[in-house]
Amino acid sequence: MKKQFFAFAVSIVMAASAAAQVTVREPWIRATVPAAQATGAFMELVSDQDARLVDVSTPAAGIVEIHQMSMKGDRMLMSAVDSIELPAGKTVALASGGYHIMMMDLKRQMKAGETVPMTLVFEKKDKKRETVQVQVPVKPLTYSPPKHR
Repeated sequence: MKKQFFAFAVSIVMAASAAAQVTVREPWIRATVPAAQATGAFMELVSDQDARLVDVSTPAAGIVEIHQMSMKGDRMLMSAVDSIELPAGKTVALASGGYHIMMMDLKRQMKAGETVPMTLVFEKKDKKRETVQVQVPVKPLTYSPPKHR
């Protein structure tokens, strides 16, 4: 009986370590005014191995894209990207002014204090995918995340 339990425990540990571990820290969505059709979602991502964020979805929006904002001279440019690289052990910030998640064709107003379900899909080097479900809090229009590092 002890051998069976030990084998079972080892198999659980091995299965857990085989899965990519992506940590989502401090996720939030910017609240909207009633007629708004778009908003952004922001967070920090840390993967224990090289991976990429390849897809995001939420029932709160008809269209969800991974975006990058950049400046060209005095013009702000925002465009969709296919993925975001997550180097092993490095924190990748999805924040205003850089990479972020763009939620468009909103199904309803995003109100401060509520939470919105979001599904993030990550792809490892071996092309295996991991799905992470996150409950993302909606923060007020005036919210500024705390500065880290």
